[in-house]
Amino acid sequence: MPRPRVSSPRHYLMCPPEYFKVTYSINPWMNPAKPVDQRLALVQWEDLRDRYRSLGHTVSVLEPDPELPDMVYAANGATVVEGRVLGARFAHEERRAEAEAHLNWFRGQGYPEVREPVHVNEGEGDFAVTSDYILAGRGFRSSPLAHGEAQEFFGRPVIGLDLIDPRYYHLDTALCVLDEAAGEIMYYPDAFSPGSRAVLTRLFPNALRAEAADASRFGLNAVSDGHHVLLPQAATGLFEPLRARGFEPIGMDLGELLKGGGSVKCCTQELRG
Repeated sequence: MPRPRVSSPRHYLMCPPEYFKVTYSINPWMNPAKPVDQRLALVQWEDLRDRYRSLGHTVSVLEPDPELPDMVYAANGATVVEGRVLGARFAHEERRAEAEAHLNWFRGQGYPEVREPVHVNEGEGDFAVTSDYILAGRGFRSSPLAHGEAQEFFGRPVIGLDLIDPRYYHLDTALCVLDEAAGEIMYYPDAFSPGSRAVLTRLFPNALRAEAADASRFGLNAVSDGHHVLLPQAATGLFEPLRARGFEPIGMDLGELLKGGGSVKCCTQELRG
């Protein structure tokens, strides 16, 4: 029998894709030749937002900017741990103004500790939080120097993980925290260097390891509340393994958002504390 799972109320920050489009390419999934159906993208985003709320979670909404089409990927804008906010510093010029929009939102909400970073990091794109560690991706976007900055700011050990496949350019495309308190994760091994795979095996020996087919469908770009796991509906190979561990997978269709290289997690920043 799988162990019983208990969800805990979460607070998420999201940004509607009112101006979402793909007019440039800064990751292997983006192709400006493939048009985006903005109406459908908004419907899919609203379905995700409403599903969170139906599960008892709080969703705050960041105002979109017509000049920043990638703002829908709200996870990249900051990392929040125990109410402390480490902002983002984007690697690509096309997204850099998003960082200030996020910082302004947190300041306007009265967060007492909001830090503008010195080094490049792309928020929860490359930072994944457990109760013991912050797992930190590097290799394509975030600077290794951002890891020390995060450790000093949050006071938690930061574990650096090297990403080696450009299709999985952010940590949140290759790894998902399923249960923060229990330290349970799922990840795609081939997205990581041999040394980083060894570290993950040592820290998380019972992790759920995804197959290539589900990773390529962005199955690791998922959000868990400790019981429910919202993930792309096409990542069918993950559903039974998650159920076998006591989780309840919920398939979501964010096909239009995938055209920009993001899915459930990319659209969802968690406001911890």
